[in-house]
Amino acid sequence: MKKLLLSLLVVLGFVLPLAPASANEGYPWDPFPRTKMTDTAALQNGARIFTNYCLSCHSATYMRYNRLHDIGLSDDEIRKNLLFATDKVGDTMKTSLDPRQAKDWFGAAPPDLSVIARSRAEVGKGSGADYLYTLWRTFYRDDAKPTGWNNLAFPDIAMPHALWQLQGERRAKFVEVKDPHAEGRTTHRFAGFEQITPGTLDERQYDEAVGDLVAYLQWMGEPAQGTRVRIGVGVLVFLGLLVVITWRLSSAYWRNVH
Repeated sequence: MKKLLLSLLVVLGFVLPLAPASANEGYPWDPFPRTKMTDTAALQNGARIFTNYCLSCHSATYMRYNRLHDIGLSDDEIRKNLLFATDKVGDTMKTSLDPRQAKDWFGAAPPDLSVIARSRAEVGKGSGADYLYTLWRTFYRDDAKPTGWNNLAFPDIAMPHALWQLQGERRAKFVEVKDPHAEGRTTHRFAGFEQITPGTLDERQYDEAVGDLVAYLQWMGEPAQGTRVRIGVGVLVFLGLLVVITWRLSSAYWRNVH
C-alpha cells in the first residue's frame, strides 16, 4: 500500500507542474459576458445569427426548432425567421451540406455544434463559452491559408470566417521578439489588428453580436439549465426553512425533558 501511494505521489509530482504550463499556452481567452444567459432578446438574436450564418455548414442534431419556445419564440416566428433547412418546426437543426463535399472543401467535415460550448472548456483558460467568444473575435486574413483566414485562438483553423461581413476584414500584426527560453532564438508575438475593410457592424456592435451567438450556443448545449438553476435555488430555500423549523421544533420538544 505504501509503495502504491509513493508511486502516485511521484506521478503527481511530474504531472501537476506540467498542467498549468500546457493550460496557459496559446492566445488567452476573453471572458464571455454571462449576463446574456438571462437576456431573452440576446438568446433570440443568437438563434437568428446561428441559423443564418452557422447552420449552412454546421448541424445541431440534438436540438429541435420547437425547443426555441423556451426562449420566447412562437412557431410562426420560427417559420418566418429561422426555418431555412426544413419546413417542419419539430425537425432537428440539420445542415443541407454534404459531409463529403465539406471534407473536400475544408479538409474536414464541420463538427456538430449541439454541445460545442460544453465540450471546449479548458482548465486554466476558461469555459467553452470563453473559448467561442474569443474564437469569433480573433479571425484575421492570411493569404497563406487555403480559406484565406486564420485565427489566434485556433491557429491554422480550417473554417473560414463566416461572420466577416459583420466584422469586416482584418490583418493581424506580429512583432519579432527574443525567446526567453532559448538563447539566440526569436518568436513572433501578436501586436494587434489592422482593419482592411469595414464591416456592417462597428467593434462594439460586433462583440455584442458574438456574445449573443455564444449565449445561444451555451443555452443550446443544455436548454433546461435555467429551469435547473431555478429548481435548485427553490430546493435550497426549502431546505433552509426546513432546518429552521426542525431546529425550533426540536428545541420546543426537549425543553421540558431533563
